Order: sequence, then structure tokens, then C-alpha cells
Amino acid sequence: MLVSLVLLSLGALAAVVAPRLVARADWPEREPIVALWVWQCVVAAVLLSFTLSMTFSAAAAWQLVRGRVFAPAPQAVVEAYALGTGGPWAAVLAILLACGGLWSAAMLTREIRGARAQRRQRRRELQVRSPLLPGEETEGERLVVLEGDRPGAWWLPGAAPQLVITTAALRRLKGRQLDAVLAHEQGHARARHDWLLHVSGALATGFPQIPVFAAFRDEMHRLVELSADDMASKRFGRLTIALALVELNEERGVFGPCPPQHDHLPQRVNRLLAATPRLAPVRRLRLTAAAALVPVVPVLVAFVPALRALS
Repeated sequence: MLVSLVLLSLGALAAVVAPRLVARADWPEREPIVALWVWQCVVAAVLLSFTLSMTFSAAAAWQLVRGRVFAPAPQAVVEAYALGTGGPWAAVLAILLACGGLWSAAMLTREIRGARAQRRQRRRELQVRSPLLPGEETEGERLVVLEGDRPGAWWLPGAAPQLVITTAALRRLKGRQLDAVLAHEQGHARARHDWLLHVSGALATGFPQIPVFAAFRDEMHRLVELSADDMASKRFGRLTIALALVELNEERGVFGPCPPQHDHLPQRVNRLLAATPRLAPVRRLRLTAAAALVPVVPVLVAFVPALRALS
């Protein structure tokens, strides 16, 4: 039972401390792809800590679960976990954590269903505004050009992904700016950023009081755009993608006084124009490796009694 409480405390500590540590760091904007990886590892560690805590609590509360979890383990290993000392609190903790897991699955299911319904609605609207010609198919990465007075470009994911761009955007984007915008949207599709947004949104909606999940959602929305900007800038240059962002959004009034939810666009443009150097490859490798070790910590904690019993 002690291991279960330690894992629960570890998950709670990571959920509170991790967002503050990452917020103080100065490198995420310089390395958004690495920052995406770090956030995923932190959230995975939190979820893994809670899952292992639930498993050990259930094993302490019910003999049936204990027999399945520790079936291949020697008797000395089972005794090392002191599973019979939890009392009724072990069952309460296991049930609460199990309910949290079911609630997370329900929120993720709702998020995915909502996203699919929204995509179907947008596809129906797209078919009305841009109907298929006789014999035309929607397979592959089909580029759809819409008549419109407002410049815009977006990626519509799904079984038949489509890249949509308006005629106003075609008129405003000059030279390689159009190619840069297409590369930006294709970067979202290749990295499957939509799944990151679904998972982060489901966790933040299901557990709004847990800081790490709310920060995870907010940072995913910001970092996926920064990483797509970097993917495009590698091919067409920072200035090209920055000017393309200005051309697409200048008429929306986001480069003057605007609400906080729209101030990310000026920040993206300033970041591209500043051209801050990336981190050294060695430091990027260290950050990636260190983040990969974070989910290993709860696993090691869970196996400490077993390793001591076998040593």
C-alpha cells in the first residue's frame, strides 16, 4: 500500500510542479518540437503514476486482482509490497482512480466524436461551396480552392484529408509564400497534431482543476503552430512564412490591440523575424533523453520493493 501512496504522490507532484518548471524555461519557443515531446512525456508520467497506483491499490484491496497482478511473482516479492496493510482505504483509492480513468476515456471519446462531427459538417459545407466535377475523386491530399473575399488556408484531416485555400489568399500570397503556407499545413498533417489537440483537450475538459492538463492543452495549441512554422521555414525561410502569416491575417485586426486569445499570431511573426538561434544539437539530445526518462520514474518506483526482495 505504501508503494501505491508514493506513486499517487509522485503523480500529484508532477502534475503541479511540471507546468511551472516548463513555463520558466526559455528554450520551448526555440525548440517547439522538443517541447512537444517533453510535454507528452510529462503527461505520460502523470497518467502512468496514477495507473500504477490504482493497480497496486486494487491488488491490496482484492485477492482476485492480487492473484492476477502477482501471478508469476515469487512469494517474497508479494510480501515485499505489504499488500494486506491498506485496509478499506485501498479499495476506496482504487475505485476513485478507476473512475478517473473511465472519465478520461469518456472525455476522449466525446472529444473525438465532436471533432468528427465538426469535420463532417465542414466537409458538407465544402462540397456545397466546391462541388466535385464528374469523375473527380477525393482520395489523397486534394487541394481545394474556395471562392472567398477573406484570405485563409487550413488543413481538413480525416480519411480523405484536404488542404483548403481561398481565392483571396491566392491573390495576397506572393511568390514562395503560398508554398510556405502549404508546407505549414502539411506539417500539421504529417505530425498528426490533431491527435495531440484531441488528447490534451479531453484531459483538460475532464480534469480542469489539475494544472498539468490545462497547461498541456494551452501549450499544445501554441507549440503545434510553432513547430509547423519551423517545418515550413526550413524549406522556404523564416521571412517567407512570417510575411505569409501577415498577409493571411492582416485584415483580421490581430496585429493591433486584440483579445488575449488572438495575440499568438503577432508572437509567431515576431519569433520568426527575430530568428533566434536553435539550441545546440547536444543540448537538444540531452533534453529529449531526459524527457524520455521521466515516464520511467514511476515504473522504477513500482519495482523497487520487488528488486529489493530479489537482491
